[in-house]
Amino acid sequence: MNRTSFVPNAITRLGALFQAAIDCALAPTSASCILVATNDRARSILLRFVGVAGTLVTPEELATIAAKSRDDTVRTRTIERVLLATGLTLLSVWFAARFHRTISARTAIAEFEAENASEPPDGASVPVDPVLGAAVDLHLWSAKRISAYKDSIAKKADAPLAILRIPKINLEVPVFDDADDLTLNRGVGRILGTAQVGVSGNLGIAGHRDGFFRGLQNIAAGDVLELVRPRHSDRYLVSQIRIVKPEDTWVLNPTAAPTLTLVTCFPFYFVGHAPMRYIVTAVLDSAYEASTSPTKTQFPRASITKIRRGTDDLN
Repeated sequence: MNRTSFVPNAITRLGALFQAAIDCALAPTSASCILVATNDRARSILLRFVGVAGTLVTPEELATIAAKSRDDTVRTRTIERVLLATGLTLLSVWFAARFHRTISARTAIAEFEAENASEPPDGASVPVDPVLGAAVDLHLWSAKRISAYKDSIAKKADAPLAILRIPKINLEVPVFDDADDLTLNRGVGRILGTAQVGVSGNLGIAGHRDGFFRGLQNIAAGDVLELVRPRHSDRYLVSQIRIVKPEDTWVLNPTAAPTLTLVTCFPFYFVGHAPMRYIVTAVLDSAYEASTSPTKTQFPRASITKIRRGTDDLN
């Protein structure tokens, strides 16, 4: 054999040996595998390419290696499929949560707008207040307070001490004596122990935060308060707004100058019994005097332990 044909022939034989090794790995009983196993020269040549640590790789070992490779491939593909399924599941959960959040938000907004519509929640008809001679604006009120107000109209028929007007928040409400439940459902009430209406001193008036006094949240210093009583009208200017604890009764202490102190619970939209008190202090506008001046007699101050009505808060 000449040298020019030896190289191609060797390459061809090596290719045949590799093909035989592959066939042997895939099918140990194939003719190629038997040929490799029985041909010493072929085994010695194959040893150089597929031997491990100087040990000849037999057809059985090749089959084991091929099987292990297939197992690794199957295991890898299984892991890939599990990871893909897990990713798709998590992505589906995320989309579902986002969709649910969007729908819930839109539903909550729709419910809020329906509840806070201009019409009262518990009925379209608003009774005319017999004292004011007009219907009360209830659009900021809670449904519970609206119902209590309607019930109180028939139960409390006594005349009020005065009418409190706050033009900025479009408030006009009768002021009764005392601050019990029925009184504060019907209007607002003079806190017992504070100055009488028309008497110089500190006149405390209480009201519900979810009723007549809901609009106090929009009051600011300098706003006008009017206390209208028979044959006289007093005009007050807001001087200060405070948030205090129920025990801070010093806000109702007697004053030398005619003072009007409005009291309600705070926060205005707190669920349950609100823990604080919202105090609006106003002083008499001396530049705006009616024809009759208030008497200067100061009534004795009764004991006030908390800014509340007995055991019931102004909620």
